[in-house]
Amino acid sequence: MGKVVFLYRSLAYRNAAADMLRKARKLPRGAERSAARRYARALRDLAQTEAWLEGRLAEEARPPRQTRMAASG
Repeated sequence: MGKVVFLYRSLAYRNAAADMLRKARKLPRGAERSAARRYARALRDLAQTEAWLEGRLAEEARPPRQTRMAASG
């Protein structure tokens, strides 16, 4: 059940961010447009943070950590 709740919450944040960006694109340049873009960015970041907190982020391609050994002697 938790996975379903997470999915709906994450999708809701992402959809709200996309809707806000669409709204911002229609506005003329100015303070209102900037505020709408900041709000959309915050919603997108919240969706990513929620995903991180839930541990649901897909493993991104990370370079493997190389361990370096000190030369002895």
